[in-house]
Amino acid sequence: MPVPRRFDRRPPERDTTRINERIRVPEVRLIDDEGQQVGILKTPDALRYAQERDLDLVEVAPEARPPVCRVLDYSKYKYEQAQKQKAARKHQQQITIREIKFRPKIAQNDYDTKKGHVTRFLKHKDKVKITIMFRGREVTHPERGVALLERLAEELAELAVVEQRPIQDGRNMTMMLGPSKAVLAEGADARTVGGRADARAVDATPADASATDATPADATDTTPADATDATPADASAADGDAPAPESADAAAEATPADAPSPDARAPRAAARADGDGADAAARRPAAKRAAAR
Repeated sequence: MPVPRRFDRRPPERDTTRINERIRVPEVRLIDDEGQQVGILKTPDALRYAQERDLDLVEVAPEARPPVCRVLDYSKYKYEQAQKQKAARKHQQQITIREIKFRPKIAQNDYDTKKGHVTRFLKHKDKVKITIMFRGREVTHPERGVALLERLAEELAELAVVEQRPIQDGRNMTMMLGPSKAVLAEGADARTVGGRADARAVDATPADASATDATPADATDTTPADATDATPADASAADGDAPAPESADAAAEATPADAPSPDARAPRAAARADGDGADAAARRPAAKRAAAR
């Protein structure tokens, strides 16, 4: 029994099924624990019949005349009913209705954003109620709202089906979209084949591992060979010069014959300097004579 809240004045919920001594009618139609009809008995006799078998006398059809009672284990019966209801709730699909509001003068960016929300709701298998809100004199142009709703339905034709055509209701225009059969089928396939897909993934793991084992072999086969073969050739091509001579004699042979040696160039430089000094000394008296004139 749930604990009532502090200010909840409602009486707690009680099981209204009448069992055993709570059955106050004078006579009942009795059904035994195997489902066979015993007949119409006085209520005390029917209760005694149930107690002899260590079971409960449960009223299953109080509206009948006389009421129908059955002999069974009531605790076990309640547990089985609770399990059935739980299983029914687990397998049933709960439908949620979302609502998105548009304006007839909505900008393109806002339209794209709200269209993305509608797409997300439909992929989650929810119904979407599209509402166009008219303000002021916009209500005199309902065709703009109809065009906007039809455009949205056309762009989402792969995901949605129109369950309710655009309807004008005062200053609002509404349209109902539901997930298409393809979207619902995808969800059902994912639930049905989920375990099999996982099993396939586990079975495929060794093959993937073998593929990863082959990767190092390919790397070792290609990388060192390419590096060793390409490096000397690339180095020589990058330098672009002849190889260096192996000795001093080879260097001397490679030196041009016309090039003067350092010892021969030194006297020539000294003689050129002496000649320049003599010319300067000869020009100096001539300049003095010209000045004297």
